[in-house]
Amino acid sequence: MSRVLAILVYVLTAAFFAVFFIYPVAQTLRGAFVTADHGISFIYVKEVFRNPVYVEGLQNAFLLAVCSTLATFVLSLPLAWLADRFEFAGKKLLTALLLAPMVLPPFVGAIGIRKIFGQEGAFNALLQSVGILGPDHAIDWLGQNRFWGVVALNALHLYPILYLNVAAALANVDPAMEEAAENLGCTGFRKFFKITLPLITPGVFAGGTIVFIWAFTELGVPLIFDYTRVTPVQIFYGIKDIGSNPFPYALVAVMLVATVLLYAISRLTFGRKAGDLTMMAKATSRGGARTIRPAAGVACAAAFAVVIFLALLPHFGVVLVAFSRDWYGTILPHSFTLDNFRAGLGHSLTVPSIGNSLKYALVSTVFDAGLGISIAYVVVRTRFPGRQLLDALAMLPLAVPGLVLAFGYIAMTQEGRPLAFLNPTRNPVPLLIIAYAVRRLPYMVRSAAAGYQQTSVTLEEAAQNLGCPPWRTLYRVTLPLIAANLLAGGLLTFSFAMLEVSDSLLLAQKQEYYPITKAIYELFQLLGSGRGIASALGVWAMAFLGTTILGASLLLGKRMGALFRA
Repeated sequence: MSRVLAILVYVLTAAFFAVFFIYPVAQTLRGAFVTADHGISFIYVKEVFRNPVYVEGLQNAFLLAVCSTLATFVLSLPLAWLADRFEFAGKKLLTALLLAPMVLPPFVGAIGIRKIFGQEGAFNALLQSVGILGPDHAIDWLGQNRFWGVVALNALHLYPILYLNVAAALANVDPAMEEAAENLGCTGFRKFFKITLPLITPGVFAGGTIVFIWAFTELGVPLIFDYTRVTPVQIFYGIKDIGSNPFPYALVAVMLVATVLLYAISRLTFGRKAGDLTMMAKATSRGGARTIRPAAGVACAAAFAVVIFLALLPHFGVVLVAFSRDWYGTILPHSFTLDNFRAGLGHSLTVPSIGNSLKYALVSTVFDAGLGISIAYVVVRTRFPGRQLLDALAMLPLAVPGLVLAFGYIAMTQEGRPLAFLNPTRNPVPLLIIAYAVRRLPYMVRSAAAGYQQTSVTLEEAAQNLGCPPWRTLYRVTLPLIAANLLAGGLLTFSFAMLEVSDSLLLAQKQEYYPITKAIYELFQLLGSGRGIASALGVWAMAFLGTTILGASLLLGKRMGALFRA
């Protein structure tokens, strides 16, 4: 039975990825390397590197990714180390709050940041009130520092991914190795850099890879900050010329090659350790976190509090904009109101977009649950020769950015192509559901695989020895035992699909089919109350995603970091 199931799952997965992953990527590469007379040429890619505008965009995208990853590392590593080694007052609450930035897409948080650090924003008003700035003098912080604004938003949104990876890696470090180093006189920072850091490097690199790829292809934040000299935005604006202009194809191809190379380096350098660190058995001995003096505990809590405050600043900004009647040139809004929420209930974009997102996310999650559970079963419970390739195939969406995949879907549905009937200019619903499903499948596979690996196979064997057929054993014994993992994976798959940015911005091209994130972007560009309504919709999204992430973190704990690995 297991071999038949493995073959069936392998064939279905291969067929699905061939049509909706490999084919769109191939169409993108075809547009970049195949000329009008069907010859293969590198001329379009060469022209990208000769065009100063495109070169600047690539340089800015790369620098954004590098700076965002380094900033994320600076925020995450010390906090993960403190949480792993010390007990202090408020630790559970503070470590839970560290995940708060994940409840809001960074481009929505950018709305709040613009209100705080804009020329007539709250920060300038604060500086004027304390006399640092004159009453008629204001600094356009974001206008002069858009690059660093994007870096800050990326880092404050993405550091939980690296934190989860590092925390899981530290939890699996055998303290006997550190104790041996101390006995030989290696202590303090030297012990950390010589012993601890090399042991956790696979986890650091795995999380850092995801952060780098995410920041390298981030579209929403540069759009909101009007930072147009960056490749993702250039691709976004090039969509309208996709039928006649080869350079958007070439730009996407360059980004694709860069991200896939980074992913390959991660897998080849660290192998399975980078993907399964949190699924490994725990260290044979563990001293556990030790209680420290009250003063040191206060210092640890203060470090967490500072990072959490900075990370929640965009969220505070969005909430204040959503509840404000007027916020211009003051530290806090002049007055508060529920008008934005009332207006949102009657706006042609808001309520339909919520219903659309619920529908798209639900269908994609059900699909991912069925396929993800099956793939994980084949990978963990069978000896099928191709199971490692199947696992790698299921993880590939982590390496290919949503921007690239969405562009590929548009390319493969152009007139004259076999899948032209799926063109999103007519009805984007099928492609949106497929895009969400492909992008979030790794979360479901990792959750299910972790559950299978933590559940002894002897329980299934005992059931089958008592006459329970294999399918019934899976349904009655195995799935109930891994229900917590499946629920956590399903919650994350559903909630992140609800707030997917790149796929939604590119594929949703008709207003009646807009999901939440596309509606927020369109509302943000409207004059008058548009930004207030967009922020109100963002607050609803925050509440929804915050609830689901809290539920998933309670179910998975530190194992949650395994869902965000290349």
